[in-house]
Amino acid sequence: MGKTNNKIYIIGHKNPDTDSICSAIAYTALKNKISSKEYCARRAGQINEETQYVLKRFGMEAPPYMSDVGTQIRDIEIRETQGVRNSISLKKAWQLMKDDNVVTLPITDKENHLEGLITIGDIATSYMDVFDSKILSAARTQYMNILETLEGTMVVGNEHAYFVNGKVLIAAANPDLMESYIEEDDLVILGNRYESQLCAIEMNAGCIIVCEGATISMTIKKLAEERGCVVISTPHDTYTVARLINQSMPIKYFMRKDNLIIFKTDDFTEVAKEIMAKKRHRDFPIINKHGGYVGMISRRNLLNMTRKQLILVDHNEVSQAVDQIQEAEILEIIDHHRLGSLETISPVFFRNEPLGCTATIIYKMYQEANIQIDPNIAGLLCAAIISDTLMYRSPTCTSVDKAAAQELALIAGINVEEFSHEMFNAGSNLKNKSPEEIFYQDFKKFNVNDITFGVGQINSMNSNELEDIKSKLIPYMDKAYKEHGLDMLFFMLTNIIEESTEVLCQGRDAKQIVENAFDVKSESNSYILKNVVSRKKQLIPAFMGAMQQ
Repeated sequence: MGKTNNKIYIIGHKNPDTDSICSAIAYTALKNKISSKEYCARRAGQINEETQYVLKRFGMEAPPYMSDVGTQIRDIEIRETQGVRNSISLKKAWQLMKDDNVVTLPITDKENHLEGLITIGDIATSYMDVFDSKILSAARTQYMNILETLEGTMVVGNEHAYFVNGKVLIAAANPDLMESYIEEDDLVILGNRYESQLCAIEMNAGCIIVCEGATISMTIKKLAEERGCVVISTPHDTYTVARLINQSMPIKYFMRKDNLIIFKTDDFTEVAKEIMAKKRHRDFPIINKHGGYVGMISRRNLLNMTRKQLILVDHNEVSQAVDQIQEAEILEIIDHHRLGSLETISPVFFRNEPLGCTATIIYKMYQEANIQIDPNIAGLLCAAIISDTLMYRSPTCTSVDKAAAQELALIAGINVEEFSHEMFNAGSNLKNKSPEEIFYQDFKKFNVNDITFGVGQINSMNSNELEDIKSKLIPYMDKAYKEHGLDMLFFMLTNIIEESTEVLCQGRDAKQIVENAFDVKSESNSYILKNVVSRKKQLIPAFMGAMQQ
């Protein structure tokens, strides 16, 4: 069974850690093996040094970046109305609109770039409101268009030439009177009278149109050639020709080309809705990122738009989710954190277990589906567990996590002790990183009782390195606090070997929260928390308890 066209994106939280990225990749691989749908891993932020090392170690590509999951123009049904050339006649444009049951035609050039639009209203205006007898020449109408519109035959002249001078008139009078109003280069509509045809040519008419399929003599043809007069024969009568002739004008003369409202496939539908509400157009053209015309949409298309479909891993907080998460359709949530603030439109598959790592849950799902885990995927899952449990030192680590990591290490062919040191060293090698890059490497936001606070964390096996990081972060904390507009900011400098954390804090009441939560005192904005290494299981619950009091 083939894949469907609708992709389902599996994505972790902002400022992703190793668990977030590796779980997204591994769960994507599992879903693509057991489902006919197409699943794609994505990331909601920049990948840190530790995760980069893990991906490179097991030969895996980083998931593509997805900054926003709001519905885009590309997600709705775009009507693929074909672009037309600006040289086609009004009559042909009208016929195309009738055939395609549309009211707007896009006008494109040879490179498929949009030149303008023409609507039924524009054609009606050209037919009802234009009384200028010289408009046919002003529009530079090609004889080919006139032939097509009048179902005519070119008797003398070049069908690719243009009628560019003179007016249009009907020769209903006798030849003596015709001489007083026919001017040079005029287009004259007449019948089968030889004298009238001869008079028009002698008056240097640019074109004569002979109606009702009347016979045109050799003398008239010869004289027309000598005088450079175009001769067209049409089966229609004079009235019909007079009524149709203006419909032969090229649409470029009437098309709208200035101040067009154009949307790109990458534009978000929320923005499009606002613009459409202010403009009463029926249709709006769509172009791609290269400027090529794609199709048309109307307000009706927005009613049937398809939301992006997501599976969230390693989080269930709105503040940690990719932007515009409320615009997407969440299908599943696989997580190991506390229940957060995320709401869904409809019921979802929600698997949340009190384990040290989301990757452990993914490992269990492979087992439950009886799917063999590839060595590189096993390596990713094992790395995620080691990272999240700080090599089993975190209080979040369970016997299930440790057993899963050991089994995955066998499949991946790695020594946990050696690999852990390599991975943590890679992750804490931040010498060339800016304070901003360090701060956001693993940063999450939380909400409690209308209090919003952020917590970042860096893990290292080297106390000297943590001191260097601290010296960079302390000056940056105030700037980050002001930029975010949060009530409080905290940063955890976690020493994996000593199993302790130094917490830096910023913001009103931040010191009081730390002191109340852990019964500690400090003269500075820094606190040493012994036996505290887990943000999820130790720091956040303690902070929330203190805030609720």
